Amino acid sequence: MNRRLRCWVEISREQLAANLHAIRSAVGSGVEVMPVVKADAYRHGAIEVSRTLIAGGVRWLAVSSVEEGVALRKSHIDARILIMGGVLPWEQGQLRDFELTPALHSLQEVRAAGPGPYHLKIDSGMGRMGTPASVEEIAAAVRAGTGTLEGLMTHFASSADFTSTQTESQTDRFTSIHNGLTKAGLAPRYVHLSSTNPVMLARPETWKNMVRPGIALYGYWAAGKGDAPRPSIEVKPVLRWKASIVLIKDVHAGAPLGYGAMFTAPTDMRIAVLGIGYADGLPHRLSNKGRIIAADKLCPILGAVSMDLTTIDISHAPELREGDAVTIIGTEGEATQTAQHIARAAGTISYSVLCGISARVTRVYL
Repeated sequence: MNRRLRCWVEISREQLAANLHAIRSAVGSGVEVMPVVKADAYRHGAIEVSRTLIAGGVRWLAVSSVEEGVALRKSHIDARILIMGGVLPWEQGQLRDFELTPALHSLQEVRAAGPGPYHLKIDSGMGRMGTPASVEEIAAAVRAGTGTLEGLMTHFASSADFTSTQTESQTDRFTSIHNGLTKAGLAPRYVHLSSTNPVMLARPETWKNMVRPGIALYGYWAAGKGDAPRPSIEVKPVLRWKASIVLIKDVHAGAPLGYGAMFTAPTDMRIAVLGIGYADGLPHRLSNKGRIIAADKLCPILGAVSMDLTTIDISHAPELREGDAVTIIGTEGEATQTAQHIARAAGTISYSVLCGISARVTRVYL
């Protein structure tokens, strides 16, 4: 790996493919896997991630917006693409021009849909996107429209929470709608409820014939609450996040460091100033409490995480020099830090940590 970079992430195509294989093996050959590559594939890089997934045999990809779908098409991604996050009025023509499949969220959209396939999202109890309409109302709207009901879908609000019955209630609601439409002669080809958590935490009754894994592809999942089973699939992080040391210096006891003098050296110390800050996505909340791996040891962040620079204690590592690499996410020796570790320290979630990695951070594909 060429370390002549200030701040970068290394993305393993091999581990991404292995995670996909683990998910496909778990759900079985009768269940289509539609990977979620929205938000630039959780900042792993949607174009390269999509190419790797297609090489692994996937036929569908899911994104949030038409803009994301168009970007994939312009990069010659030829899988089916589902737009999950809604289509704005002025984007309708792009669905046709770029062969994108919309998820529709209201009966008005169903009635107005032009020729072509769509997936209808049922609000089964999350209360966000999707229609709460009855079977009769949905059937009438489908028959009134010129589009084709290709898929029926929903999204769970708390599928990792085994102290709640919300997932069971949502599944029952969705199943009732699905059964009703099937009896009415409107059975969709694809039926999908599950994102990452119901796959990782073994809720096979929710898999139907398609699943939408997101963060599991990138090596993460939500910890289950209550009497949750252990994850049924082994996935590992795909991304390592690195930065270079910009400056090393010795400071004396009593020296203030950084904005607002948030840290004062309690003793003489050796510090490293790193080429990473909150503009790169390192959460500002890690100020004075986060850690970075340097020379195989988790080293405390000293003072404020600033826009472009962050300071750590490297008193243990006299061998380090300017230009050497440190690790934000990844493993060095016996020291490991994941997006989940950073999220806990920053009071957020791993999704936010990954999606927060700035576009200015160079992506390197291995």
